[in-house]
Amino acid sequence: MGLFQKFKDMFSSKKQREEELEEMLENETEEVEEDEEKTEEEVEESTEEVEDEEIEETSDEEEVDETEDEEFVEESDEPEVEEVPDEAKEETHEEEPEVEEEPEEEKEEVVEEVKVEPKKEKKKKGLFGFKLSEKDKDLLAYDKGLEKSRKEFVSELSILGKKFTKVNEEYYEELEQLLISADIGINTVFKFMDRLRDRVKHENITDTNYLTEVIVDELLMIYVEGSSLTDKINMAEEGPTVILMVGVNGVGKTTTIGKLAHKYIKEGKKVMLIAGDTFRAGAVPQLEEWANRTGALFFGKENTDPAGVIFDGLVKAKEEKVDIVLVDTAGRLQNKVNLMNELEKINKVIGRHVPNAPHETLLIIDATTGQNGISQAESFKEITNITGIVLTKLDGTAKGGIVLAIKENVGIPVKFIGLGEQMEDLRTFDIEDYIYGLFKDMM
Repeated sequence: MGLFQKFKDMFSSKKQREEELEEMLENETEEVEEDEEKTEEEVEESTEEVEDEEIEETSDEEEVDETEDEEFVEESDEPEVEEVPDEAKEETHEEEPEVEEEPEEEKEEVVEEVKVEPKKEKKKKGLFGFKLSEKDKDLLAYDKGLEKSRKEFVSELSILGKKFTKVNEEYYEELEQLLISADIGINTVFKFMDRLRDRVKHENITDTNYLTEVIVDELLMIYVEGSSLTDKINMAEEGPTVILMVGVNGVGKTTTIGKLAHKYIKEGKKVMLIAGDTFRAGAVPQLEEWANRTGALFFGKENTDPAGVIFDGLVKAKEEKVDIVLVDTAGRLQNKVNLMNELEKINKVIGRHVPNAPHETLLIIDATTGQNGISQAESFKEITNITGIVLTKLDGTAKGGIVLAIKENVGIPVKFIGLGEQMEDLRTFDIEDYIYGLFKDMM
């Protein structure tokens, strides 16, 4: 049965942990709602007190006005009349500031009560920011980020299981089309179907409900079986770790560099961004803006030789004792020869200045481009030594099977995946979390 029982146990433990997290979130939300209700009640009570105070003030002012009128009527015929209303007015003016001071103090108290509300909201967000481990954050991120793929693919697979009560050739044909539509890739699907047929025959499987679990198991084994690929980043033992970022324009390369900088800075690393895409309009300022946002160091010059800029940047990185250097590069794939020569020159410059560098060359692929992303991976693999894939915008596609296709077709591990637009939504790739997020509703 291969990895079957192991990953059934994995699904069970992840499901249990997810339920615990959901319960924690519900309790946290309930506490915040109660606090917000209390705050609203306190504000309402304070407002009512202010209104009552204002009513009392109005009554006092009316009494003062009536007194003035009576005094004016009684003494209007006397020659010394003018002094009395003046004194009354002076007394009124002396009393008015004292009457107005009380509501102002009350209003200030109400404002202070209202200002407490944002602090209550922070408590609601605290569960994600402070109480969850990175593993728990990954579990929730994969669950949310793969929701679109899960609903599309898993729902179709479930319908297929209900449509057919027994495994037959028609079932295989519809399953094959379903897997191809999930962007797993034609070659990968053909290989998978051969494996599945052999297993069904060998184990004499006839129940389509049980076969659904076998399908999940086989898809997982396609990624992990017979391979020494690792999703870990190769960190330098001494000096800065240099990570070269490549990819065509428009796949989110610069944004990904910024998110990686944020990730490593949160881990306590000192990070520098080097702008090696020197000729594309706006590329250098854009990367500098990400450096400012994340708190990373920056080095870049526009309209000059990329290799020279990278060399100068590495000199500065060593002077500043930087831990990780993220190097941006041009994304012009139209002319492979020029790009190959440029990357070859960059690699030589980096290697001369930092031994065994670059330590990683990561290719950025937009998951929403589907099979076009596979073609990009194959092209870049011909140009330079790609050590890992960063798959962006995986939350924006229903074809999450591209992860399996990349590994099977190109033989390069996925090291990071983008599951949203926020800084924290670039997560380290984990095959177990990925398979769970994709198929959890079926197990």
